[in-house]
Amino acid sequence: MPQYHNDATLPLPLFPGSHMVIDDAYVFLSGLTAEDIQGGETVIGDMAEETRLVMRSLQRMLATAGCDMEDVVRVDVHITDLDLIRDMDAAYAEFFDAHRYPARTCTQSPRLYGGAHVEITVMARRPAGSKETPASEAEPSGN
Repeated sequence: MPQYHNDATLPLPLFPGSHMVIDDAYVFLSGLTAEDIQGGETVIGDMAEETRLVMRSLQRMLATAGCDMEDVVRVDVHITDLDLIRDMDAAYAEFFDAHRYPARTCTQSPRLYGGAHVEITVMARRPAGSKETPASEAEPSGN
């Protein structure tokens, strides 16, 4: 049975959903932007720094479910300007071992939440025997 969780360090989603859904085999993380992250670290306007901030938060969220970046199998990236893809790619690549990148889609989305320039969604395979679950439980999502 899937488990629905919200990250205690992030505001509750403004949409009807959860930050993360965990089943026996996979962890699914909802799209995250720099604007979603609290703590005054927001760096809206710098593609590379926004990407690093989002990737660090996704990395931390995965760790709460017993995963790390090596377990990521799929990523969806939405950026507001494909002309800046090289900046995003350079920062994104810092989080993976060279030549061991997950499957990825990158699309241009002209408008992202809060004026952010990048939004990243992640799917990771849970390691065998991983039973960790996030400390913060989500409220039921209505389903």
